[in-house]
Amino acid sequence: MTELRAEKRPDPKRRAFWLKHLHQWHWISSALCLVAMLLFSVTGVTLNHASKIEARPQVTQRHGQLPAPLLAQLAEAGDTDKAPLPADVREWLSTELSLRVGDRVAEWSDGEVYLSLPRPGGDAWLNIDRAGGAVEYEKTDRGWVSWFNDLHKGRNTGPAWSWFIDVFAVACVIFCLTGLFLLQLHARQRPGTWPVVGLGLVVMLVIMIVFIH
Repeated sequence: MTELRAEKRPDPKRRAFWLKHLHQWHWISSALCLVAMLLFSVTGVTLNHASKIEARPQVTQRHGQLPAPLLAQLAEAGDTDKAPLPADVREWLSTELSLRVGDRVAEWSDGEVYLSLPRPGGDAWLNIDRAGGAVEYEKTDRGWVSWFNDLHKGRNTGPAWSWFIDVFAVACVIFCLTGLFLLQLHARQRPGTWPVVGLGLVVMLVIMIVFIH
């Protein structure tokens, strides 16, 4: 007696369930990633060719004279090595020189207070003479391309942007994984699915193993 083995077919209801939810998570994650993914893709190209993109740094300098009462506050700080500037000094810098230094930690010595102010796409620093009260500020701006490149790297961008990058990375992982599962569900109707996925993997591995030294 011959036993007929029925071909096992996937449950249509179960398949419809997964298709619905995977599509939902896929489009939501892709919508969240869209603009940022374009940004990171374009800046990936500009970073890869950074040496070929000409940058013309623009340097801005500002000078001022700290009032005697505020200079006395610096003197009262004593032998502090590292500490933020006094609140009154920060307010004066904001009003007179349009500088917002916040509670960044400055480096204190007997003769001066030095504050490094790194920023995306450039750099800046502030120096205050503790004896005479002379204030010197310099900012270097390397342009928009450098600014976006530093956003890509998360360089001197602060905690808010750092959190955004983490959330964006999680959304990208969800986007990729849901896409992978959708490929698996549609692979029966699309025979070229896994060969194309495999080709992408092989090309990457060959370049990593053979051409990277």
